Amino acid sequence: MGQLPDTGGGPATPRVTAIAGLTPLEELERDPFLVDSRGQHAMCARWAAEHGYVVARELLVHGLRFDHAALWDGVRPGLDLFVAPSPRVLRRALSSVEDFTAECARRGVRVELAGHPEPVYDARMKACVHRRLSMPTAGYDGR
Repeated sequence: MGQLPDTGGGPATPRVTAIAGLTPLEELERDPFLVDSRGQHAMCARWAAEHGYVVARELLVHGLRFDHAALWDGVRPGLDLFVAPSPRVLRRALSSVEDFTAECARRGVRVELAGHPEPVYDARMKACVHRRLSMPTAGYDGR
């Protein structure tokens, strides 16, 4: 990761970091949305597009500390923002949502929740998630 290049000239464009929670495949039947990191990132991208932003970075994490360098790499105070699909995804992704939001406030970085309803997963959708996550080295990308 690191700083993205400055395009020069005009005003700086906010960059969005999408946060998804890493959840084991074994939890697919019980909670498919938490397992479907691609669906989580898609929800964040939808929110960003609706608000005139583009996701510049995607994180897939579980229990990450609020001060971990991976969260803050390249984040510009007062300009960039984080988005997560929902509070429960943030609770999965971070060790402490409260500490993270306090650190964001301290650094002047917004945290947004997409707030869209989670999809209802039928057997076909669960099978697609399972295939994508269980066969990544076989070149299968879920499309």
